[in-house]
Amino acid sequence: MLSTNQFQIAAWVVLAISCSDTAGPPPATIDARLEKVAQGLSFPVDLAAPKNDSRLFIVEKSGKIRIVKDGNVLPAAFLDISSLVSTGSEQGLLGLAFHPDYAQNGMFIVDYTDTSGDTRIARYHVSSNPDVADATSGVIVLTVDQPYSNHNGGGIAFGPDEYLYIALGDGGSGGDPQGHGQDRSELLGSLLRIDVANGNTYNIPASNPYVGSTSFRPEIWSYGLRNPWRFSFDRQTGELYIGDVGQGEREEIDVAPASSVGGENYGWRIMEGRSCYGTSSCNQGGLVLPVFEYTHSDGCSVTGGYVYRGQAVPELAGTYFYSDYCSGWIRSFRYVNGRATESRSWSSLDPHGSVTSFGQDAEGEIYVLVSDGTVYRIAP
Repeated sequence: MLSTNQFQIAAWVVLAISCSDTAGPPPATIDARLEKVAQGLSFPVDLAAPKNDSRLFIVEKSGKIRIVKDGNVLPAAFLDISSLVSTGSEQGLLGLAFHPDYAQNGMFIVDYTDTSGDTRIARYHVSSNPDVADATSGVIVLTVDQPYSNHNGGGIAFGPDEYLYIALGDGGSGGDPQGHGQDRSELLGSLLRIDVANGNTYNIPASNPYVGSTSFRPEIWSYGLRNPWRFSFDRQTGELYIGDVGQGEREEIDVAPASSVGGENYGWRIMEGRSCYGTSSCNQGGLVLPVFEYTHSDGCSVTGGYVYRGQAVPELAGTYFYSDYCSGWIRSFRYVNGRATESRSWSSLDPHGSVTSFGQDAEGEIYVLVSDGTVYRIAP
């Protein structure tokens, strides 16, 4: 999400692909368009769907989750926690993830900043009405103090291992003044991995890289992140894609293989993208460099997306889509043999607005969320 200076530029008022995917036509020969599926929403920032469920659940920054059902936005919110949420700066209700067994247990997780501005991860359950959550069922799973109002991260997702992954920024301000990006004794600036399947809080998976350490937080899966504004798993390969917002010069996308055992250090604030931050040289030993980056001549705040696994445009299989909040374009690449290949800019997918996020439905179709309250689907 946006840094403080990028936030001013953007003027928020209310506020990549596996080797098996190399067959088929290159993206440059494929046609696609945006199909409008919803409008009139209040600053949508996330979209998710439970397995085998045709509904779309759209997160509004102000604190509501809305449902698109049978092509219509339902008048009543699925969940309304507006009274619990701070919405200034980059704060708000920021993330939603349905448990893999949602059809059986009705559990979902939300990520929001509370009225004090701190990150809260909370567990909720659906009510007897499948279109309405039980607002009284909320249990706080994890709280993370936020020293500033920006760089909250906010993305959450259940991985292929059915553990919950939580993206946290470095705590905000600019230039990581408290050094959280490289401090594994703190949760900020990291991607966390926890088990929320049992109990009212959470357990630490025994396979997390820092389990047993007396110096590092065992919740940490990887670190060295500035503000990971949207990460996702390729639902076919299990690869992990992270869009990490840069400071003043470079935006980056990182990819971790499905075989990762955690512990990746993505470099912030030693590096911004593939360049040393604030110095002409730096020790890059042990750092994982991004597979893709672009400079601020092209934008100012990367919006991470998804690998296409839908059926509407089967030629797009294995294509990773991403955007930039300030520039509004949509671009893609394929991740092959550890490299970003077949990069493309999609003029036919221009949303004519600031892309706040992407989403993916139960069938693997990709959606584009725009700050003006419109949601589109990538269509043939």
